[in-house]
Amino acid sequence: MSDSWPRRRLLAILRGATEPLDAQELARITGQHVTTVRFHLDVLTRESLVRQFQQPPRGRGRPRIGYRAVQRSVGYQELAQVLADHLGPDPLSRSAAAIEAGRAWGRRMDIGSHQVETLADARDITMSLMSELGFAPEKDPVGETDEHVGINLTACPLRELARSHAEVVCGVHVGLMREVLERNGARGRVEVRLHPFTEPELCHARLELTLGAEAVEHAAEEHGERPARPAIGADQAAQRTITPSGPRVPPQLRDTDADVFEQPAQQW
Repeated sequence: MSDSWPRRRLLAILRGATEPLDAQELARITGQHVTTVRFHLDVLTRESLVRQFQQPPRGRGRPRIGYRAVQRSVGYQELAQVLADHLGPDPLSRSAAAIEAGRAWGRRMDIGSHQVETLADARDITMSLMSELGFAPEKDPVGETDEHVGINLTACPLRELARSHAEVVCGVHVGLMREVLERNGARGRVEVRLHPFTEPELCHARLELTLGAEAVEHAAEEHGERPARPAIGADQAAQRTITPSGPRVPPQLRDTDADVFEQPAQQW
């Protein structure tokens, strides 16, 4: 597929849809002009990435043309399910293995050179990455501050598998995002957290500015101070298991990188 952000987004939306969508509906979702949407849909159709379906008209008029994404592979979901089941004997080990797998994936990717200087840079890099992978990311300005920003992932390609194996699917994605950001200079400066299914078809990525221990010590030394290193008591240890947004991480996902994403309260 040609390197086109609008076409990648349309394809991601169609992959996440439960029924064919027409050009008018896609224009409303994306905010593009319907003529522009039709142009991109024609390209996707020629490239055999989407298929056309005739749909009943709305009121009087000609039948509408709906579009559905062509399935990329047969049995992919089943294969992913088998791999997830055998990645580890429990959620904690599966999560740790998934995060490391995501990091390995990130090390293999050709990501170019986009140095992270600000939190906005980190968000732009993350959105570009997740767009390439078909997540149709969108900025989430709600609650945005100088310390953290949000990204809504509107079209996870592995949504159904994530409902039963969030520790695997979300772990891979967290590891991937963290590795790509660190390769662009964000190590120790930006933390990535992922909140699956904040809405039935929506996941939320949160990027937070952090200040590593070395940076804290360096800043203190510049002011002629020695940073305090208090012992971690029971209260402080408990706080480690709570993410900034509030909910407590399930016990089986603590004490490792697994706490970089949260599972919703509901049971899948």
